[in-house]
Amino acid sequence: MKKNNVLLFVAIVAMVAFSCVPVRKFEDLEARHNQTIADKQDVQAELDKYKWDNARLFDELDNLSRAAERLREDTFQMGRQYRRLQQNYDQYVDQAQKMMAGQSEEMRLVMLRLQATQEDLQRREDALSKATRELEEKERSLDGLMADVLAKESRVNELEEILMRQDSIVENLRSTLSTALLGFRDQGLSVEVRGGKVYVSMEENLLFATGSTRVDRQGEQALKELAKVLEDNPDINIMIEGHTDNVPIRAGSAIQDNWDLSVMRATSIIRILLKHGDIDPKRFIAAGRGEYHPVDPDDTPEARRKNRRTEIILTPELDELFRIIEQH
Repeated sequence: MKKNNVLLFVAIVAMVAFSCVPVRKFEDLEARHNQTIADKQDVQAELDKYKWDNARLFDELDNLSRAAERLREDTFQMGRQYRRLQQNYDQYVDQAQKMMAGQSEEMRLVMLRLQATQEDLQRREDALSKATRELEEKERSLDGLMADVLAKESRVNELEEILMRQDSIVENLRSTLSTALLGFRDQGLSVEVRGGKVYVSMEENLLFATGSTRVDRQGEQALKELAKVLEDNPDINIMIEGHTDNVPIRAGSAIQDNWDLSVMRATSIIRILLKHGDIDPKRFIAAGRGEYHPVDPDDTPEARRKNRRTEIILTPELDELFRIIEQH
Protein backbone atom coordinates (compact mmCIF):
# COMPACT_ATOMS: atom_id res chain seq x y z
CA MET A 1 0.00 0.00 0.00
CA LYS A 2 2.83 2.41 0.86
CA LYS A 3 4.52 1.71 -2.48
CA ASN A 4 1.25 2.46 -4.31
CA ASN A 5 0.95 5.81 -2.52
CA VAL A 6 4.47 6.78 -3.62
CA LEU A 7 3.68 5.90 -7.24
CA LEU A 8 0.47 7.94 -7.05
CA PHE A 9 2.38 10.95 -5.70
CA VAL A 10 4.99 10.74 -8.48
CA ALA A 11 2.24 10.57 -11.11
CA ILE A 12 0.48 13.64 -9.69
CA VAL A 13 3.75 15.63 -9.64
CA ALA A 14 4.43 14.68 -13.26
CA MET A 15 0.96 15.76 -14.38
CA VAL A 16 1.21 19.10 -12.55
CA ALA A 17 4.59 19.77 -14.14
CA PHE A 18 3.16 18.90 -17.59
CA SER A 19 0.32 21.38 -17.22
CA CYS A 20 2.26 24.19 -15.54
CA VAL A 21 5.22 24.42 -17.90
CA PRO A 22 3.12 25.64 -20.87
CA VAL A 23 1.31 28.06 -18.55
CA ARG A 24 4.57 29.57 -17.27
CA LYS A 25 5.90 29.78 -20.80
CA PHE A 26 2.71 31.41 -21.98
CA GLU A 27 2.73 33.89 -19.09
CA ASP A 28 6.33 34.86 -19.95
CA LEU A 29 5.42 35.24 -23.61
CA GLU A 30 2.22 37.09 -22.75
CA ALA A 31 4.24 39.53 -20.63
CA ARG A 32 6.66 40.00 -23.49
CA HIS A 33 3.81 40.59 -25.90
CA ASN A 34 2.18 43.11 -23.54
CA GLN A 35 5.55 44.88 -23.28
CA THR A 36 5.69 44.93 -27.07
CA ILE A 37 2.25 46.59 -27.25
CA ALA A 38 3.28 49.09 -24.55
CA ASP A 39 6.50 49.83 -26.49
CA LYS A 40 4.49 50.36 -29.63
CA GLN A 41 2.18 52.77 -27.77
CA ASP A 42 5.27 54.59 -26.41
CA VAL A 43 6.57 54.87 -29.96
CA GLN A 44 3.22 56.29 -31.09
CA ALA A 45 3.31 58.80 -28.18
CA GLU A 46 6.88 59.71 -29.10
CA LEU A 47 5.80 60.07 -32.72
CA ASP A 48 3.01 62.49 -31.68
CA LYS A 49 5.54 64.43 -29.56
CA TYR A 50 7.93 64.69 -32.51
CA LYS A 51 5.11 66.01 -34.68
CA TRP A 52 4.30 68.65 -32.06
CA ASP A 53 8.01 69.52 -31.67
CA ASN A 54 8.36 69.84 -35.47
CA ALA A 55 5.42 72.25 -35.63
CA ARG A 56 6.94 74.32 -32.82
CA LEU A 57 10.39 74.25 -34.45
CA PHE A 58 8.97 75.34 -37.81
CA ASP A 59 7.26 78.30 -36.03
CA GLU A 60 10.56 79.20 -34.38
CA LEU A 61 12.33 78.79 -37.72
CA ASP A 62 9.86 81.19 -39.32
CA ASN A 63 10.38 83.74 -36.52
CA LEU A 64 14.16 83.50 -36.89
CA SER A 65 13.89 83.94 -40.64
CA ARG A 66 11.87 87.13 -40.18
CA ALA A 67 14.34 88.40 -37.57
CA ALA A 68 17.24 87.67 -39.91
CA GLU A 69 15.51 89.58 -42.70
CA ARG A 70 14.99 92.59 -40.38
CA LEU A 71 18.66 92.46 -39.42
CA ARG A 72 19.66 92.43 -43.07
CA GLU A 73 17.51 95.50 -43.71
CA ASP A 74 18.93 97.29 -40.64
CA THR A 75 22.45 96.42 -41.76
CA PHE A 76 21.76 97.85 -45.20
CA GLN A 77 20.35 101.08 -43.72
CA MET A 78 23.27 101.41 -41.33
CA GLY A 79 25.68 100.92 -44.23
CA ARG A 80 24.02 103.74 -46.14
CA GLN A 81 24.16 106.03 -43.10
CA TYR A 82 27.78 105.09 -42.53
CA ARG A 83 28.73 106.01 -46.09
CA ARG A 84 26.81 109.29 -45.86
CA LEU A 85 28.55 110.20 -42.62
CA GLN A 86 31.90 109.32 -44.13
CA GLN A 87 31.18 111.73 -46.96
CA ASN A 88 30.18 114.45 -44.46
CA TYR A 89 33.34 113.77 -42.51
CA ASP A 90 35.47 114.20 -45.62
CA GLN A 91 33.67 117.47 -46.41
CA TYR A 92 34.27 118.78 -42.88
CA VAL A 93 37.95 117.97 -43.12
CA ASP A 94 38.16 119.82 -46.41
CA GLN A 95 36.37 122.86 -44.95
CA ALA A 96 38.65 122.85 -41.93
CA GLN A 97 41.71 122.89 -44.07
CA LYS A 98 40.35 125.88 -46.05
CA MET A 99 39.50 127.87 -42.91
CA MET A 100 42.76 127.31 -41.09
CA ALA A 101 44.19 130.57 -42.53
CA GLY A 102 42.42 133.07 -40.24
CA GLN A 103 39.04 131.67 -39.38
CA SER A 104 40.10 130.18 -36.06
CA GLU A 105 36.69 130.50 -34.39
CA GLU A 106 34.88 128.98 -37.25
CA MET A 107 37.62 126.38 -37.39
CA ARG A 108 37.11 125.62 -33.74
CA LEU A 109 33.39 125.14 -34.35
CA VAL A 110 34.06 123.04 -37.39
CA MET A 111 36.49 120.90 -35.41
CA LEU A 112 33.89 120.44 -32.69
CA ARG A 113 31.34 119.39 -35.27
CA LEU A 114 33.97 117.18 -36.86
CA GLN A 115 34.73 115.53 -33.54
CA ALA A 116 31.02 115.00 -32.84
CA THR A 117 30.55 113.60 -36.31
CA GLN A 118 33.54 111.31 -35.86
CA GLU A 119 32.20 110.03 -32.55
CA ASP A 120 28.76 109.49 -34.05
CA LEU A 121 30.40 107.72 -36.97
CA GLN A 122 32.29 105.45 -34.59
CA ARG A 123 29.11 104.64 -32.67
CA ARG A 124 27.33 103.76 -35.88
CA GLU A 125 30.27 101.69 -37.06
CA ASP A 126 30.23 99.79 -33.75
CA ALA A 127 26.47 99.28 -34.07
CA LEU A 128 26.93 98.05 -37.63
CA SER A 129 29.62 95.57 -36.50
CA LYS A 130 27.37 94.35 -33.70
CA ALA A 131 24.43 93.95 -36.06
CA THR A 132 26.64 92.03 -38.49
CA ARG A 133 27.78 89.65 -35.73
CA GLU A 134 24.18 89.15 -34.58
CA LEU A 135 23.12 88.42 -38.13
CA GLU A 136 25.89 85.84 -38.52
CA GLU A 137 24.95 84.26 -35.18
CA LYS A 138 21.27 84.15 -36.17
CA GLU A 139 22.18 82.54 -39.47
CA ARG A 140 24.28 79.88 -37.71
CA SER A 141 21.45 79.27 -35.26
CA LEU A 142 19.05 79.06 -38.17
CA ASP A 143 21.24 76.47 -39.90
CA GLY A 144 21.50 74.38 -36.73
CA LEU A 145 17.77 74.59 -36.12
CA MET A 146 17.05 73.57 -39.69
CA ALA A 147 19.36 70.55 -39.35
CA ASP A 148 17.61 69.57 -36.10
CA VAL A 149 14.20 69.94 -37.71
CA LEU A 150 15.22 67.84 -40.68
CA ALA A 151 16.70 65.11 -38.43
CA LYS A 152 13.56 64.92 -36.30
CA GLU A 153 11.34 64.97 -39.36
CA SER A 154 13.38 62.13 -40.86
CA ARG A 155 12.93 60.03 -37.74
CA VAL A 156 9.22 60.80 -37.57
CA ASN A 157 8.82 59.78 -41.21
CA GLU A 158 10.77 56.57 -40.59
CA LEU A 159 8.65 55.63 -37.58
CA GLU A 160 5.44 56.47 -39.43
CA GLU A 161 6.53 54.37 -42.40
CA ILE A 162 7.25 51.35 -40.18
CA LEU A 163 3.94 51.68 -38.31
CA MET A 164 2.05 52.03 -41.58
CA ARG A 165 3.89 49.02 -42.97
CA GLN A 166 3.00 46.96 -39.88
CA ASP A 167 -0.65 48.01 -40.16
CA SER A 168 -0.61 47.16 -43.87
CA ILE A 169 0.84 43.71 -43.15
CA VAL A 170 -1.86 43.05 -40.54
CA GLU A 171 -4.67 44.23 -42.83
CA ASN A 172 -3.37 42.24 -45.83
CA LEU A 173 -3.08 39.15 -43.62
CA ARG A 174 -6.64 39.63 -42.36
CA SER A 175 -7.94 40.01 -45.92
CA THR A 176 -6.03 36.93 -47.13
CA LEU A 177 -7.28 34.81 -44.23
CA SER A 178 -10.86 36.02 -44.65
CA THR A 179 -10.77 34.92 -48.29
CA ALA A 180 -9.04 31.60 -47.60
CA LEU A 181 -11.39 30.67 -44.74
CA LEU A 182 -14.59 32.11 -46.22
CA GLY A 183 -16.17 28.65 -46.51
CA PHE A 184 -15.99 28.15 -42.74
CA ARG A 185 -17.63 31.43 -41.66
CA ASP A 186 -20.99 29.72 -41.04
CA GLN A 187 -19.34 26.98 -38.99
CA GLY A 188 -18.10 29.07 -36.09
CA LEU A 189 -15.00 30.75 -37.57
CA SER A 190 -14.25 34.47 -37.54
CA VAL A 191 -11.29 36.66 -38.55
CA GLU A 192 -10.73 40.13 -37.08
CA VAL A 193 -7.99 42.63 -36.16
CA ARG A 194 -7.54 43.60 -32.51
CA GLY A 195 -4.67 45.63 -31.06
CA GLY A 196 -2.46 45.31 -34.12
CA LYS A 197 -2.89 41.51 -34.30
CA VAL A 198 -5.05 39.21 -36.41
CA TYR A 199 -7.33 36.86 -34.45
CA VAL A 200 -8.68 33.71 -36.10
CA SER A 201 -11.30 32.42 -33.66
CA MET A 202 -12.76 28.91 -34.06
CA GLU A 203 -15.60 27.54 -31.98
CA GLU A 204 -15.28 24.10 -30.41
CA ASN A 205 -17.79 22.45 -32.73
CA LEU A 206 -15.59 23.28 -35.74
CA LEU A 207 -12.52 21.54 -34.30
CA PHE A 208 -13.23 19.16 -31.42
CA ALA A 209 -15.82 16.90 -29.90
CA THR A 210 -16.76 17.92 -26.35
CA GLY A 211 -13.90 17.15 -23.94
CA SER A 212 -11.68 15.83 -26.77
CA THR A 213 -8.22 17.01 -27.88
CA ARG A 214 -8.41 15.34 -31.28
CA VAL A 215 -9.22 17.67 -34.20
CA ASP A 216 -12.02 16.28 -36.32
CA ARG A 217 -11.97 16.03 -40.11
CA GLN A 218 -13.86 19.27 -40.77
CA GLY A 219 -11.57 21.23 -38.42
CA GLU A 220 -8.46 19.77 -40.05
CA GLN A 221 -9.65 21.02 -43.45
CA ALA A 222 -9.98 24.58 -42.06
CA LEU A 223 -6.53 24.33 -40.48
CA LYS A 224 -5.11 23.08 -43.79
CA GLU A 225 -6.28 26.28 -45.51
CA LEU A 226 -4.85 28.33 -42.65
CA ALA A 227 -1.48 26.52 -42.93
CA LYS A 228 -1.14 27.62 -46.57
CA VAL A 229 -1.48 31.27 -45.59
CA LEU A 230 0.96 30.92 -42.68
CA GLU A 231 3.50 29.22 -44.95
CA ASP A 232 3.31 32.19 -47.36
CA ASN A 233 3.86 34.70 -44.54
CA PRO A 234 7.10 33.64 -42.79
CA ASP A 235 7.45 36.87 -40.77
CA ILE A 236 4.29 36.28 -38.75
CA ASN A 237 4.48 34.90 -35.19
CA ILE A 238 1.75 32.41 -34.30
CA MET A 239 0.15 31.85 -30.89
CA ILE A 240 -2.41 29.05 -30.51
CA GLU A 241 -4.56 29.85 -27.49
CA GLY A 242 -7.01 27.29 -26.13
CA HIS A 243 -10.12 28.26 -24.11
CA THR A 244 -12.72 26.14 -22.30
CA ASP A 245 -15.96 26.67 -20.42
CA ASN A 246 -16.19 26.40 -16.63
CA VAL A 247 -17.58 22.86 -16.54
CA PRO A 248 -15.13 20.64 -14.60
CA ILE A 249 -13.44 17.70 -16.34
CA ARG A 250 -15.14 14.37 -15.63
CA ALA A 251 -13.53 12.46 -12.78
CA GLY A 252 -11.28 9.64 -13.93
CA SER A 253 -10.47 11.29 -17.27
CA ALA A 254 -6.89 11.23 -18.59
CA ILE A 255 -7.14 15.03 -18.78
CA GLN A 256 -6.64 16.55 -15.35
CA ASP A 257 -8.55 19.84 -15.68
CA ASN A 258 -9.55 22.64 -18.07
CA TRP A 259 -5.97 23.98 -18.05
CA ASP A 260 -4.82 20.62 -19.40
CA LEU A 261 -7.58 20.50 -21.98
CA SER A 262 -6.92 24.01 -23.33
CA VAL A 263 -3.15 23.45 -23.68
CA MET A 264 -3.51 20.00 -25.24
CA ARG A 265 -5.95 21.36 -27.81
CA ALA A 266 -3.46 24.12 -28.68
CA THR A 267 -0.64 21.61 -29.25
CA SER A 268 -2.96 19.37 -31.33
CA ILE A 269 -3.68 22.31 -33.65
CA ILE A 270 0.04 23.13 -33.96
CA ARG A 271 0.80 19.56 -35.06
CA ILE A 272 -1.84 19.74 -37.79
CA LEU A 273 -0.57 23.12 -39.04
CA LEU A 274 2.97 21.71 -39.18
CA LYS A 275 1.65 18.66 -41.01
CA HIS A 276 -0.02 20.72 -43.76
CA GLY A 277 2.47 23.60 -44.12
CA ASP A 278 6.20 24.16 -44.33
CA ILE A 279 6.26 26.35 -41.22
CA ASP A 280 9.20 26.89 -38.85
CA PRO A 281 8.16 25.41 -35.46
CA LYS A 282 9.99 28.30 -33.75
CA ARG A 283 7.17 30.58 -34.86
CA PHE A 284 4.61 28.77 -32.70
CA ILE A 285 3.53 29.38 -29.12
CA ALA A 286 1.12 26.90 -27.51
CA ALA A 287 -0.97 28.48 -24.76
CA GLY A 288 -3.92 27.45 -22.66
CA ARG A 289 -6.16 29.85 -20.75
CA GLY A 290 -8.59 27.24 -19.49
CA GLU A 291 -11.88 28.76 -18.35
CA TYR A 292 -10.41 32.05 -17.09
CA HIS A 293 -10.84 34.33 -20.12
CA PRO A 294 -14.46 33.86 -21.21
CA VAL A 295 -15.98 35.97 -23.98
CA ASP A 296 -19.36 35.62 -22.24
CA PRO A 297 -19.35 35.44 -18.42
CA ASP A 298 -22.97 34.25 -18.17
CA ASP A 299 -23.54 30.75 -16.81
CA THR A 300 -25.82 29.61 -19.63
CA PRO A 301 -25.45 26.90 -22.29
CA GLU A 302 -25.08 29.56 -25.00
CA ALA A 303 -22.37 31.41 -23.05
CA ARG A 304 -20.48 28.17 -22.39
CA ARG A 305 -20.66 27.33 -26.10
CA LYS A 306 -19.07 30.68 -27.01
CA ASN A 307 -16.34 30.23 -24.41
CA ARG A 308 -15.29 26.81 -25.77
CA ARG A 309 -13.06 28.14 -28.53
CA THR A 310 -9.54 28.27 -29.93
CA GLU A 311 -7.96 31.57 -30.95
CA ILE A 312 -5.05 31.67 -33.38
CA ILE A 313 -3.29 35.00 -32.78
CA LEU A 314 -1.00 36.26 -35.56
CA THR A 315 1.49 39.05 -34.90
CA PRO A 316 3.92 40.63 -37.41
CA GLU A 317 7.61 40.88 -36.49
CA LEU A 318 8.46 44.18 -34.75
CA ASP A 319 12.26 43.79 -34.83
CA GLU A 320 12.78 46.73 -37.19
CA LEU A 321 10.71 49.02 -34.97
CA PHE A 322 12.67 47.93 -31.88
CA ARG A 323 15.96 48.54 -33.73
CA ILE A 324 15.03 52.15 -34.47
CA ILE A 325 13.92 52.71 -30.87
CA GLU A 326 17.25 51.36 -29.55
CA GLN A 327 19.27 53.48 -31.98
CA HIS A 328 17.59 56.69 -30.74
